[in-house]
Amino acid sequence: MREIILDTETTGLDALNGDRLVEIGCVETINHVATGRHYHVYINPERDMPAEAEAVHGLSATFLADKPIFAAVVGDFLDFIADSPLVIHNATFDMGFLNAELARLGMPKLTNPVTDTVKIARRRFPGAAASLDALCRRFEIDNSNRTLHGALLDAELLAEVYLELMGGRQPDLVLGAGQSIQVEVQQTVISRPVRPARPHAPTAEELAAHEAFIKGMKAPLWLAE
Repeated sequence: MREIILDTETTGLDALNGDRLVEIGCVETINHVATGRHYHVYINPERDMPAEAEAVHGLSATFLADKPIFAAVVGDFLDFIADSPLVIHNATFDMGFLNAELARLGMPKLTNPVTDTVKIARRRFPGAAASLDALCRRFEIDNSNRTLHGALLDAELLAEVYLELMGGRQPDLVLGAGQSIQVEVQQTVISRPVRPARPHAPTAEELAAHEAFIKGMKAPLWLAE
């Protein structure tokens, strides 16, 4: 099954009050494993960049000034995700921004199925931290390059986290109610020289040796009265 792991960066927290997208990162997965295909774009938000937001992702208004606006990239973005299910960490936030940008262009909202990995993590680990960094630590995923938030980097990390949340590379080995166990067995064939079959009947010499051996035994049990 094809799924798209998606992350965005923005100018702030309120998609309905003037904040805009500045970066989209998508990673394609098949059966929960990344294929190597991705979509990534920086976007000119057509507004200033608040200092609080820049401190999170490091994208300045100067850096974004020559980047395309959302209207120029929306076609490629929609072509990449197609109708595939989307996997997003805190999906309400990212979907809110994507749909707000589409609405500004008079385009319909996304109808792709959405999986929120925050909800999965909270069900699996009640009471534990469910941030991307916390889940990377839990699953021992190297996130040392994540000094700042970045849509593509975060999508790549989330792809690894999602794989672990779904049970790792062999999800059917995770025991749970109603789950089956599938074990993949690899057989190793070892070539040996072919030898002729040994005759089952003993030779005269072997019979004589056996009789001599029996005579040398003291009171064998099978001859006891």
